[in-house]
Amino acid sequence: MSGPKNTVSASTVSVSTRGRGTVEITERVAERVAASGFDNGIVSVFCRHTSCSLVIMENADHSARVDLERFFEDLVPEDYPHFTHVLEGPDDMPSHIKMALTRTSETVPFAGGQLALGTWQGIFLWEHRVRPHIREIVVTVLGE
Repeated sequence: MSGPKNTVSASTVSVSTRGRGTVEITERVAERVAASGFDNGIVSVFCRHTSCSLVIMENADHSARVDLERFFEDLVPEDYPHFTHVLEGPDDMPSHIKMALTRTSETVPFAGGQLALGTWQGIFLWEHRVRPHIREIVVTVLGE
């Protein structure tokens, strides 16, 4: 009698940012799915930070992400006069709010070992801080 089939594979991915903006991580997530050896399942992508977030967004035309970023800059301006959490600089509290309004995790199904994203969808880490950072993303693949 054989033991249960391993159905979970977890790893951490480091993502370097250049400051504010999006970094596509779709390929890195797809590599983790492929490395798991699973054919079908879901992959959870979790960001371990409070001043950046994850989004599934169009990956064909960069201007869609630029428009999203500009909209959020207008929605949560750095010079909002009522912020009290300002010790780490004027971009800190707006970064926390942008993270709270978006997501710190995404879950994507996969079939045949391939992410089931739509034609123009990509997975992006969205850095909300001005300076570059190295961000850690936990990728957990559940499958068979």
